[in-house]
Amino acid sequence: MDYKEIITDIRKIVRSINLESKRILKDFGVSIPQLLCLTYLSKQEEYQLTHRQLVQHLHLNSSTVTGIVNRLEKKGYIARLPKKGDKRVTNIAITAAGIKVVESTPDLLHEKLSKHLQQLPDAQVKQIKKSLDLLIDVLGIRELDASPLLILEDPLPPEE
Repeated sequence: MDYKEIITDIRKIVRSINLESKRILKDFGVSIPQLLCLTYLSKQEEYQLTHRQLVQHLHLNSSTVTGIVNRLEKKGYIARLPKKGDKRVTNIAITAAGIKVVESTPDLLHEKLSKHLQQLPDAQVKQIKKSLDLLIDVLGIRELDASPLLILEDPLPPEE
């Protein structure tokens, strides 16, 4: 077997994530993490939640989520609102413009992958997991923190 094929396949996955990120940014003016934030907000009761809930959902650090929220607020896609009954707490709410962005974007790679994995037999999913675990161990990246979402987590350049 040609081991270069495995490396090429991994590179295809990484490249597809990168290309999707660039396409979404170009076509819709938001990054994948920003879109994930908007999508999650759009599915919440009263279309709002706390910063902490966003951090937990996105599996990103607090400062990264703060940057995402700041950029979305600047674009008018979200608003910060005082929590009902406790003015010390601020909720993050999606605006009508933010909902329009969510409705206009296609399914993301991680959504497509999730749907396909759910359709596979359990034995096949376990085999994929076992193979990925082996690759992670070979690369020595078991302790690397990562989101369960297919996104580029590198900071984006500041937006004007």
